[in-house]
Amino acid sequence: MVLTDILKRWQVLQGKKAILCTGTDEHGMKIQQAAAMAGTEPSEFVEKGAEIFKDLARKAELSNDHFVRTSDQDHKDTVQYVWYLLRKSGYIYASKHEGWYCVSDETFYPESAIEKRLDPYTGRTFMASQETGKEVEWTSEPNYHFRLSAFRDRLLDFYAKNSDFVVPATRMRDVVQWVSEGLEDLSVSRPVDRLNWGIRVPDDDSQTIYVWLDALVNYITKAGYPWAPGKENAGGWPADVQVIGKDIVRFHCIYWPAFLLALDIPPPRQILTHAHWTLGRQKMAKSTGNVVNPFFALDRFGVDVMRYYLAHDGGISQDADYGNLHIVERYKKDLQGGLGNLVSRLTRPKAWSVPEAVQTAAAGRLRAPDSETILQRQNIESLRQQVSESFDKLNPGAALHHIIGLIYETNRYLQHAAPWALMKTGEADHAARAVSTVYHCAEAIRVVGILLQPYMPGKASELLDMMGVEQSRRTYEDAVFGCDVGYGAARIPLGKCAWDALFPPLSVET
Repeated sequence: MVLTDILKRWQVLQGKKAILCTGTDEHGMKIQQAAAMAGTEPSEFVEKGAEIFKDLARKAELSNDHFVRTSDQDHKDTVQYVWYLLRKSGYIYASKHEGWYCVSDETFYPESAIEKRLDPYTGRTFMASQETGKEVEWTSEPNYHFRLSAFRDRLLDFYAKNSDFVVPATRMRDVVQWVSEGLEDLSVSRPVDRLNWGIRVPDDDSQTIYVWLDALVNYITKAGYPWAPGKENAGGWPADVQVIGKDIVRFHCIYWPAFLLALDIPPPRQILTHAHWTLGRQKMAKSTGNVVNPFFALDRFGVDVMRYYLAHDGGISQDADYGNLHIVERYKKDLQGGLGNLVSRLTRPKAWSVPEAVQTAAAGRLRAPDSETILQRQNIESLRQQVSESFDKLNPGAALHHIIGLIYETNRYLQHAAPWALMKTGEADHAARAVSTVYHCAEAIRVVGILLQPYMPGKASELLDMMGVEQSRRTYEDAVFGCDVGYGAARIPLGKCAWDALFPPLSVET
């Protein structure tokens, strides 16, 4: 959720309208069984789950415009309308299905995708999906099918014309290979006597609509589908990007565009597929207790710190290992020792004045820059473009590495220039060099503060307040060297010690 929120806030920073939709997938066999194990009705079970995720979204400061629940009535109406259109067009037909079904993945797998596995803890052998490792069971039942096989060529043509549809490219190649090898028609309903928690098939109360067809439609539900003529784009469709985990690529990158093509609806422009977080280098799983409580983490380290850590260390192509020690190390190195230390070193000394340095630069009275100052200016001038290019590639983590990289470079520049020593000499030329150094450090902090806003909304705002940057001068257009000549006078107290700094010592370090 945080990754998607950062992508949205980046668009808003650029002055664009952006819509973020998140929510909960609430139907299917997995939910039905989990509710039964909890001794409650599915409706009560999902109500509780939805409230937990809403609370988490608020606590993580998500700027979502919609929170969709697949049990909402407007969504049910949209799903049944989609079914009606697919059935009317001949893409859905009744048939008997036999195959391997995975409750956990909520999907049927072909024989070629199944293998026998051994549970190392119990010694029990079982049949499982090669792709996910989840157990499957043989099922024979009457249901409805979607003519997925008819979309092989159309999908391949779509992929060829949209080669960056799936990010990263390695997963795009996987998708193309899967489709090239051929597609089987997809079971899109389950008998009610096996699955009663879901949306009923229109005109056939004996069948429940397949959970993935149900769930995937949520994206166009909140975009206002079905649309009135001329209003097809009013709700933001097609989505510029959908963000998913790597374990559900097949559903979003094959089934979903096939459903949309069958409806004559354009697919999303891109799908960003991220890797997973592990814990102790092991997959997180409720069944083993190898999980992290996000509420505890947010309370322990703070929302901005957690957003920074997740964005900086989270993997797109490769899994990342979560750990409290990793968070503490990242905080001490990047935030407290890097950015926070730089801000304090620049704004607290009485030997110089940041506002005066800014005004000196605005009046064109800075001394001619030396080679190191020229390099510092070049680093600042190139940052926005580097960050933009990373976001264009749907890689906020790489963008953040560029941002924090400038902080490290600025700390080195400040340390080497040593304006505190220059000011002590009392020589005019040395004072001029110090003023130039202060200005070029201040500019780096100002630009960094603007570009950090999608990642750390609270701390970035506090940082810009400390630098005296007006609210109206915190946009993407302002993240340019020398474009703001009116900042420098702090709008909030700058603090006097480590404990009232931008990033004070952590109260807990493990």
